[in-house]
Amino acid sequence: MKLSVVILNYNVRYFLEICLKSVEAAIKGIDAEIIVVDNNSSDDSCKMVSELFPAVNLISNKENSGFSKGNNIGVDQAQGEYLCILNPDTIVAEDTFLKLINFSEKQNNLGAVGCQLID
Repeated sequence: MKLSVVILNYNVRYFLEICLKSVEAAIKGIDAEIIVVDNNSSDDSCKMVSELFPAVNLISNKENSGFSKGNNIGVDQAQGEYLCILNPDTIVAEDTFLKLINFSEKQNNLGAVGCQLID
């Protein structure tokens, strides 16, 4: 697998849905997986993910374990050569992951890479 996208969620169902739609479009043509870690949300985030995004690996925590631990739970499950930790209030352009992977594969000793964020 080329890419794993880990998204940590806590009570932001609306943003998460938009984020997941953008990520699905951006991983077309890439051997990729999406992992959503939910930190015990009280909204219907988990139900929405299960119903609208059945291919997403949903991890439902029984407690809010915080930002770092929540992300690490997703990273632990990730199988991709490349890993993206993404906030749920992010919209990804359709060519973002392809551009980042193409750039990364031309580098030596690459540890991390970022891209331009537009607010």
